[in-house]
Amino acid sequence: MATRLITMMIMAAASMWALTGCDDSVKTPDPAAETAATTSDSSTPAADQIDWSLVASGTKPADPTNYKYPFAIDSQNVRDYAEYFDVDLATAQHNLTISMASNEALSKALDQLSETYVSHELTDGNEMKLVIHTTPDVAASTYDYVLSDDFAKGLVLPILIKPDGKKGDAKAHGEMVE
Repeated sequence: MATRLITMMIMAAASMWALTGCDDSVKTPDPAAETAATTSDSSTPAADQIDWSLVASGTKPADPTNYKYPFAIDSQNVRDYAEYFDVDLATAQHNLTISMASNEALSKALDQLSETYVSHELTDGNEMKLVIHTTPDVAASTYDYVLSDDFAKGLVLPILIKPDGKKGDAKAHGEMVE
């Protein structure tokens, strides 16, 4: 029963990712250590800057090559993810774990972004990251968040703040596609 529930959750998450689109155009920084790097567009003055010290989990990064993942590398869920996103099994195992724990990082970032938040997405493929789209008055920045929940403790989820005002491509229930 639990395996069936996990499979259903993963397939639902994969369906949502497919509906909202995948953006592999942005490269992630080296997740060897939890670091913050801030960049901003000088053409638009940014009023709000996220304070990454308030987001930091305080957890030390784990070595993903020796990590004890909650999904077996040869499990059906991992094989399905690898096939769907055209990645190797180790990447699929890693991404599945991070994606299921990503709300931890998102909720901490949203505590600061409040009404400047527009949408978010998880990129899939070889370099997963959490992209948070905000209003243009937020400074663009990146941060390597180290997950602290036991499910993915120590794994790194890169976060990218994009002040582009982009809403997801998914339609709300009952909305018509034009």
